[in-house]
This record gives sequence, C-alpha cells and structure tokens, in this order.
Amino acid sequence: MAELINKVSLTRAPVLYQHGAEHRRQRGATARFFAPRVVTSGYRALMVRTTDQLVAQFEAKGSARLDDMGLDMAVTIAAEIVGLTDSDPAGMAKRLGALVDGMPSGGSRVRMLLAFARGQVRALNFLWRDVKPAIRSRRRQRRDDVISHLLNEGYGDRDILTECLTYGAAGMITTREFITMAGWHLLERDDLRARFLGGDEPARIAILEEILRLEPVVGMLYRTIPGDAAPPRIMIDVRGANGDPAVFGSCPHAIDLDRAVSAKGAGAGLAFGDGEHRCPGAQVALQESAIFLDHLLRVPGLRLVRKPDIGWNPLIAGYVLRDAKLTCEKPPR
Repeated sequence: MAELINKVSLTRAPVLYQHGAEHRRQRGATARFFAPRVVTSGYRALMVRTTDQLVAQFEAKGSARLDDMGLDMAVTIAAEIVGLTDSDPAGMAKRLGALVDGMPSGGSRVRMLLAFARGQVRALNFLWRDVKPAIRSRRRQRRDDVISHLLNEGYGDRDILTECLTYGAAGMITTREFITMAGWHLLERDDLRARFLGGDEPARIAILEEILRLEPVVGMLYRTIPGDAAPPRIMIDVRGANGDPAVFGSCPHAIDLDRAVSAKGAGAGLAFGDGEHRCPGAQVALQESAIFLDHLLRVPGLRLVRKPDIGWNPLIAGYVLRDAKLTCEKPPR
C-alpha cells in the first residue's frame, strides 16, 4: 500500500515506507521502546498483570473466545507502547479491526474507490476517538511512548495518525491472530503443550517461533528495488521461504521442536520480515504470547470446544481466525 499512502499529502512519510538514512534514524530513535531489555523491564509487569486479569475473568465465567482474549492482550500492551491509552481499549480494537479488514485489496476500480472511501471514514473515526485524545494528553505532559517521541520530532496530527495505524495494526491485529493460532496448535497437540509448559521462557518462545515459521500471520511481503526511474516491485512468499529445506532441514512443513536451523536467528524464518524493515515489535509479540499462553494453558479443565473459523486477508495473504471457544472448570463458590 506504499504507493497509495505516498499519494496522500503528509508532511513526513510513515516509518513503514521510509528507506535509507531517514528510516535508520527513526528506527534508531524508537528502538528504545522495543529493545529486549526494555520489553522485559518495562512491559513484563503489564503483560503479567493483563494476563492475570484475562484468565481470572475466563475462570469466573467458565467460557471465553480465545481470539477475543488474544485481542484484549495485544491491545493493552501495544497501546501502552504507542501511547494510545486515553480511550476505550475495546472500542479502539474494534475500530482498528474494521480498518484492517476493510483495506482495499483488489477488484474493480469502483470497488477499490469505495473501499478506500470507507477506509478514510474509519481512519477519521480512529483519529478523533483514539489518537487525538492521546495527543492532547501528551501535549500537556510527555510520557515514555511513541506518540510523545513523534510530538518531540514535530509531527502533526495526521502524520501521528498514520504512524498509529501502522503500529496499531502491527501490534494489535496481527498479534491477536498469532495468539489464536499458537493456542490452537498447543491445545490440539498434547506433546507440544507438554513441552511448552515444561520449559522455561526461552524454550517456550522457541516453540512459538517454530509455530510462527509454519503459520506466518503475514504471508506476503512487498518490496521495491531502488535505483531505477521506475523501480520494480517484488513479492516475497514468506511461506515458501519458511519451507526451504536448505535452511530448515527435512520435513520443513511440519512442526519440529528439535529442528536445527542453518541460518542464525532464523527460528521464525521471515515471519517478522528481515533487513531494515524487520518488525521492531517481534520481541514484544513473542514475549506477551509466551506469558499469556503459559498462564492460560494451566487453567484446570481447559478445553477447546469450538475450533476457530478460518478466514483470509488477501492484502497480507494472512489468515483470520474467529470464534475459537474455550471452556474451563468454574471454581467453587
């Protein structure tokens, strides 16, 4: 969507579509929000507290939807990092979900224009209900989050909106899908679940990386090759790359918890991208998923009573999982 976004009159290109020195400068300036040390020291307590609240609500009720719990978890953590903390989290999650689900992804020109118009209305709704309250709050008092950083850089409201859409979609919507997918695998395979619960956190994250390698949330990446007057666009098949036996060994299309990977740091393959545009929130997504699923899977009597419906997002060639119903033993009164 870079070619579409770049036609919009913005003072600054969003970091997702920047290249070269400016991109490196912005990534370096925001790295402190996503570094492993910061994630562990700054956000772990919030991850644990949010997990405790979600699991306690589930146990008290006796049933819940895994995808709803995953979204609540992802929204809480990403909102804290970005600074979208001055509006209703549940409403913000719905607004972001509608934006992502409604992005134009092909079809006739009329269909594309209608989808784009709907997207503009939804973006304005997100701006007024979620972004502007956060901006007003941080104009009065800066905090240690992305929106405060952007204000310090002189970003206007519209440019901040674009960045919030980028971080929001990446940090909330995709993490919800992965938590649901990983939970589904762990609930249906006793061997995976036993290894997951029996290991320490690095071992749990390694299991999640292997699931993500096989089940990437974003299945297609788009890149342009700079230099030409009309730079060519290439498409990278993430699933194809993640199934390369030269890197991942024999049987690359199965989950293997003892897999030996030939490339350093390639546990999840290209599921988080690579190069200068590799996902900055990879550590956040993995750690919050590990903490949440570890606690959830220890709930007495936990059962997946309804498998999720599987949909498809053609824009990112990714799965959409909905209505995965869980039940558990309700504690005695």
